Amino acid sequence: MRGATISFVALFACVSVAWAETVAITGGTVHTMTNAGVIEGGTVVIQDDRITAVGRGVAIPEGARVIDATGRVVTPGLMAPHTTLGIEEISLEEKSLDYGLDDEHFGAAFSVAEAINPRSTLIREARIRGITRAIVAPTDSAGPFTEEPEGPIAGQGAVIHLGSTDDFVVRNPNGLYFVYGEGGAEVSGGARGGALLRLREALDDAIDYSENRTAWEEGNRRSFYLHRLDLEALQQLVSRKIPLVVKVQRASDIETMLQLASDYDLRLVIVGGREAWLVADKLAAAGVAAVINPLENTPASFESMASSLKNAAILHEAGVKIAFTIDTVSDPHNQPNIKQAAGNAVAHGLPWEAALRAITVNPAEIFGVDHGQLAAGQEADLVVWDGDPLEVTTYADHVFIRGREIPMVSRSTLLFERYKDLDFEYPPAYRN
Repeated sequence: MRGATISFVALFACVSVAWAETVAITGGTVHTMTNAGVIEGGTVVIQDDRITAVGRGVAIPEGARVIDATGRVVTPGLMAPHTTLGIEEISLEEKSLDYGLDDEHFGAAFSVAEAINPRSTLIREARIRGITRAIVAPTDSAGPFTEEPEGPIAGQGAVIHLGSTDDFVVRNPNGLYFVYGEGGAEVSGGARGGALLRLREALDDAIDYSENRTAWEEGNRRSFYLHRLDLEALQQLVSRKIPLVVKVQRASDIETMLQLASDYDLRLVIVGGREAWLVADKLAAAGVAAVINPLENTPASFESMASSLKNAAILHEAGVKIAFTIDTVSDPHNQPNIKQAAGNAVAHGLPWEAALRAITVNPAEIFGVDHGQLAAGQEADLVVWDGDPLEVTTYADHVFIRGREIPMVSRSTLLFERYKDLDFEYPPAYRN
């Protein structure tokens, strides 16, 4: 069974290639996502964890391993901006879910970062299909087997890279997550106003705590509804170090959140935004980005009656920075389909380059991380595709994360190899 052991190690070990390596990827169509634009027949040189050169006619360092990308497309690694990768393994198994609380004692202080499992089989599935970074977010549901969360403040998210089991958290927290609309009403007494009251009270308490911390600690200040840890967690929000990330769909609810962000001088990002196209000009004027699923075109509820396949194109035309997610609840199993979502947006009016930006550099810029561009000095996160990366039949030939080439092995590939040949004299369990 030695072969099976090797396969197991390939699946669960960290990247197995040497760290100190120089690689030259030559001859491909390189989408830099910088002012350099698209370079036909370009070369990308990687040394250790960084890109050292990008362009045509770039000298290949002596001793470099050369990858011929002729006829291939080279892009930055994809970034999934709203996932539960690493905190959800099997959706119907309660013990594998770490994305939400039904405990009223904590809200803002709840962080997903400590529970992320970098050895998740779903992370390996995502990265061999081109995703090199992801934002892991708390959700508005504690899971299918537990009670609903006690309030609309879901907690803090984190940015991770998918390349290894060490130092995989890139930014923590990346934002504070809040649920509005129908979801927020459900966990706030049955009305949207209840969710808004809870958020306003939390923000008022956090601001007062910041300005009168010593008096509060000495017992000379009014009591706060929130726990001390929640008050501490909210300081990064009210000081604009992180954005308020709001799951919201209806146009009027988006307008309400824009007003709240203005009232409290908050940075704001919306997630979902099925009716965002109706208020695109207002989002653009406020400089608020939108994380949307461009595949959503049918009303899932009364708050998404105006869902449209042209949502992405209209938002982009208005000047709204957009990023694409495949599901605004969680669904870690299908995150690689964000490239299909991007292709669908192109089919409904979004420029091709804008669609690629929505799954590479845009989510990085929205959440303040350095990612999504191919340029000298950048961390080497990139993918070599066998065709147009926005086509569903296109696959990754090579994936690099922080300069390391990722083994193109996952649980799915191992199962495929194991069962593809059924003409065997022994049952599959006996195969190496």
